[in-house]
Amino acid sequence: MLIYACVSAHGFGHGSRTASVLTALHGLRPDWRLVLSTALPEAFLRSALGPVPFEHRPCRWDVGVVQADALGADAGATLAALSALEAELPAQLAAEQAWLAAQAMPLLVLADVPPAAAALARGLGAPLIWLASFGWEAIYGAMGAAFSPWADRCLAAYRQGDLLLRCPLAMPIDWGIPELSIGLTAGSPRLEPGSLARQLQLPEERDRCVLVSFGGLGYDLDPELLQLWPDHVFVSPDPRLATAANCRLLPVGVRPLEVLGHCARLITKPGYSSFCEALSAGVGVHLVHRDGFAEAPVLEAALVRHGWHRLLSQDQARQGDWQLDQPLQPPTGEPLAGNGAAQAAEALAAFVAGRSF
Repeated sequence: MLIYACVSAHGFGHGSRTASVLTALHGLRPDWRLVLSTALPEAFLRSALGPVPFEHRPCRWDVGVVQADALGADAGATLAALSALEAELPAQLAAEQAWLAAQAMPLLVLADVPPAAAALARGLGAPLIWLASFGWEAIYGAMGAAFSPWADRCLAAYRQGDLLLRCPLAMPIDWGIPELSIGLTAGSPRLEPGSLARQLQLPEERDRCVLVSFGGLGYDLDPELLQLWPDHVFVSPDPRLATAANCRLLPVGVRPLEVLGHCARLITKPGYSSFCEALSAGVGVHLVHRDGFAEAPVLEAALVRHGWHRLLSQDQARQGDWQLDQPLQPPTGEPLAGNGAAQAAEALAAFVAGRSF
């Protein structure tokens, strides 16, 4: 069986989520061939999947929303990118359909969550399973009239799927197809925790350690702000931030989730995979508010329901008013199940077992 995963390159969160599911699937069916088709960097994919063997097809399947940084959206640039991709997709579809047909293997398309995956699967007569906490129709529908035709196209594509694996922390999804709700889809640490703590010279007191991570695009915080919190040790993948005396640079290729077990708090933006990892590790989230992206308020509300947290404005973030000396606010609702990757893998295996290829 060939699993061809079309993964959005809008952000690293889609890749992290898909990687957690494919890792669990490899544990169930190590004989299956895994192909990731995405514009995400191969170095990121290697880090996310670790020892799991996969092939990389460097294809861009969607635009998402063009961003200047982790907290900003550019509507005009997004519209231009959507038009450019529309012109490029027919040739890419033809090339990938030809490549897949040449593999002469039973095929399942897994998509997180580019609408164009529907045309790819339809052209090959292959089943299509969505892995999603939102669809681009919901994002574009909130961005104004100019995006309405794109939202309509996305929704029509999503309704062609055979199954939706509905992730938690989700926006409303009404695609009219069979679905299965799953738990948090966090990856698992692979590094020996004591060795990493010694390498980074982290204190034993977890309450003193704070991870600062804003995803692949990052966020330009002034390193001098860390001196406002001299009793804390920060860990960040941002080399500029790590110039502060009390900040440790996360080594290249080491995933932020590897250090979450040493940290009591995470300063971050609204992000699905970051939330999954923090909630699974029992880490409190200091969330910096984000405007202009419809998923952000949904994630913020979900964090308040399910996680220990504090909410920060962008001004507070830029001024260093991070409230690390304040107690975390408790969740207003129940915790979420943490076995989503395993549930998704089992669903994929069961789907294949129930069909003729």
